[in-house]
Amino acid sequence: MTTRAEFISRIREQVQKTPGRFSAASARRPQHPAAEADTIRRELAERWPETLEAFRREFEGVAGVFHRVATIDMVPAVVSRIAHEREARELVTWHSAALGADLAPALGARGLDVHPMPESEPGGVAERERLRAIAARADLGLTGVDLAIAETGTLVLVSGAGRPRSTSLLPPCHIAVFDRTVLVESLRQVGVLLEAWHGDGRPPAAGAAINFITGPSRTADIELTLTRGVHGPKEVHAIFVEQPIRG
Repeated sequence: MTTRAEFISRIREQVQKTPGRFSAASARRPQHPAAEADTIRRELAERWPETLEAFRREFEGVAGVFHRVATIDMVPAVVSRIAHEREARELVTWHSAALGADLAPALGARGLDVHPMPESEPGGVAERERLRAIAARADLGLTGVDLAIAETGTLVLVSGAGRPRSTSLLPPCHIAVFDRTVLVESLRQVGVLLEAWHGDGRPPAAGAAINFITGPSRTADIELTLTRGVHGPKEVHAIFVEQPIRG
């Protein structure tokens, strides 16, 4: 039987084999988060191409699949191709107001069975369970993105009305659509933006959870064998739209 000391020693040995990707340190809490957030946005507006390339590199490094299209109208073709390659038919999506565009008609025209989430919060337990069941049986989940972190290749999604977290967590394949306006360079910048949302800024939604998604769901708890899809999607796709989605 493995003792606790032996177990922890094995963990240390495995961690030491992989050097840290970047140094970690505590960040100061911004005194004026809204003003700092505006500064971050202005600076990123000038260097978004470099930020996007860094995001692509890190996102693919954690087994994400990156796509790039010119306009939002081209997204259904990419989603349809992903579905066709997996023989998938059923798709659950955020409401068009949360997604930034109504893609359901174009997706339906390509043979997909599309289930948009309602714009408002479901009224009762039965309705919430019905919507959760739809997400659980869907082959694909289509969402927007509230922040895309270049430093780690992470997608940040805020839950709320029209954008339930089940859309990104329950289907085996998650497809996220985003543009340059959500790109950030670092976790430090994310902290500033979260402070701004919580304080005098405007959060994307008044939801119950903020999900940080770094690649497909994975675990190696059993005999250190890497397994995907145990606690979430087996695949995560990110579709970058060159033209800002909301104009």
